[in-house]
Amino acid sequence: MRYALYYWPQIQGRGEFVRLALEAAGAAYDDVARMQGRGRGVAAMLALMKAQGHAPFAPPFLRAGRVVIAQTANILLHLGPRLGLVPAGEAARAWAHQVQLTIADFVAEVHDTHHPIASSLYYEDQRAEALRRTRHFLAERVPNYLGWLERVSGGGRWALGARRSYVDLSLFQVVEGMRYAFPRSMRRAERRLPRLRAIRDRVADWPEVAAYLASPRRIAFNAMGIFRRYPELDP
Repeated sequence: MRYALYYWPQIQGRGEFVRLALEAAGAAYDDVARMQGRGRGVAAMLALMKAQGHAPFAPPFLRAGRVVIAQTANILLHLGPRLGLVPAGEAARAWAHQVQLTIADFVAEVHDTHHPIASSLYYEDQRAEALRRTRHFLAERVPNYLGWLERVSGGGRWALGARRSYVDLSLFQVVEGMRYAFPRSMRRAERRLPRLRAIRDRVADWPEVAAYLASPRRIAFNAMGIFRRYPELDP
């Protein structure tokens, strides 16, 4: 199987959670919008979104043969058993999906720190609201989310036990993104997150992941993605 990933070509965003899984498993895939160039690639992505029938609402989405799958957690649910990135058994796979859905909720709240009113407005148009939203996010939501992820990631070397999975890759991305966007706050938070730190380090040493991170395929964090660094939001 050769997969086709459709996502915006200039940002990591939600597509990066899928890229990490494909790269970690050594899967053959085309990052369509990046390979075809921003104009043609984005046009192809938008055309699929406007199709009749089971059209995806928004990227990322994945073409696997004749099937098109949208929503990050749903894509990983599909890829996990096919790429060997989830334990066998219905209960284990449901738990992995549950954790991934919670990560998706957290990522949405990260986005809303810099765009609390509307995604169509510039950050500068909602800066006061962003400052207020982020204070609550860092004081209340980050300890809740990361504290829960820390608690449920015990019992083995990896988040789901003895076997590494797409959940570990997603936890890596969350830690990396938070370190970029909120370095001061994250340094304080990580004192209480030894398991997440250890999982992050193990993923970084995963040979396929390490090769990906060192390659031009890994888009750098920037001011257009979900994880954005605004110093005034991270006192």
